[in-house]
Amino acid sequence: MAATANYRPETLAVRAGQERSQFGEHSEALYLTSSFVFESAAQAAKRFSGEEEGNVYARFSNPTVSMFEERLAALEGAEDCVATASGMSAIMATVLAHLKQGDHIVASNSLFGATVQLFNNILSRTGITTTFVSHTDPAAWEAAIRPETRLFFLETPSNPLTEIADISKLVAIAHAKGILVAVDNCFCTPILQKPLELGADLVIHSATKYIDGQGRVLGGAVCGPKKLTEEVFKYLRTAGPTLSAFNAWVLLKGLETLKLRVEAQAANAARLANWLEAHPRVARVFYPGLPSHPQHELAKAQQKNGGGIVSFEVKGGREQAWTVVDHCQLLSITANLGDVKTTITHPASTTHGRISPEARAAAGINEGLLRIAVGLEAVEDLQADLERGLSLI
Repeated sequence: MAATANYRPETLAVRAGQERSQFGEHSEALYLTSSFVFESAAQAAKRFSGEEEGNVYARFSNPTVSMFEERLAALEGAEDCVATASGMSAIMATVLAHLKQGDHIVASNSLFGATVQLFNNILSRTGITTTFVSHTDPAAWEAAIRPETRLFFLETPSNPLTEIADISKLVAIAHAKGILVAVDNCFCTPILQKPLELGADLVIHSATKYIDGQGRVLGGAVCGPKKLTEEVFKYLRTAGPTLSAFNAWVLLKGLETLKLRVEAQAANAARLANWLEAHPRVARVFYPGLPSHPQHELAKAQQKNGGGIVSFEVKGGREQAWTVVDHCQLLSITANLGDVKTTITHPASTTHGRISPEARAAAGINEGLLRIAVGLEAVEDLQADLERGLSLI
């Protein structure tokens, strides 16, 4: 493919990164092999040392995975991308590639529950400590910096309250102290938000979500400048949180329709959010596209639209929230998001159930909160399905 800089996202999503074999296949090839054969002992030595480019062993090199990496990098406007087995392994690889014992992270207190667990319970064993601060207060981030701080980590919009962090402001604070900034771009994807253009150093994805888009496979990725991603690659090569070739092939197919899906899901989400905000049994709606959202103006400046995630509080607590969930016949009761099928979950007892009640309270996650990842069904059908439970509380 010609230089990607001149192509628009919808073209990159279909064409970037494609490499044809001698057979001239039109669709990307799926290379199901654990190792690669060399022409000679000398070539094997050159491949292993990195003197010669080429595939060596599928733990760290595979043509299908490379095509996925190149395509996602093109969409993010990144120099390079390293694919991993899952979104969580992408976060782990990023941290362990760039931090060491004694280093410190400043992170949002509105992170996904598993990320909080990773930082608090796993990375802490290595001597890497984390301070959690308000997602939306840049002054709190600056106040938390220590001499040993090496990383700012955030996801924006946050999960599940869709709070918006000011990426540019946090970058300015971090870079003034020589601190890296990593942004989890799972909710927006490069279709709605480009953290690298806002100054972030690294972008992290759970490709399991919107990039696949149909709930089929797991995958993760880290995008950014080569000088930073090559450290992630070194970690992956040795530790092995590898994206399988089959999953990479599925994700390549997902990228082809990413723009169409994300924009349609966001349009559906906006309609559903407006309907929920007017509902008499809903106490509050969290959606960046609504004027009532606390960071609505920042969202308009930083994102192309409000995205596909809508969270809302029912009037009452867990019992009332579970009533809504249990009476859904169309919405899928599952914690996954980004699927073309709309999903609903109760964060306090699922995605954020393993963190402490105090941490949930600090993140604003109460027992009446529900999160909907809006899919491609007719909005009227989604409304009718939710009304079934809402009418009973």
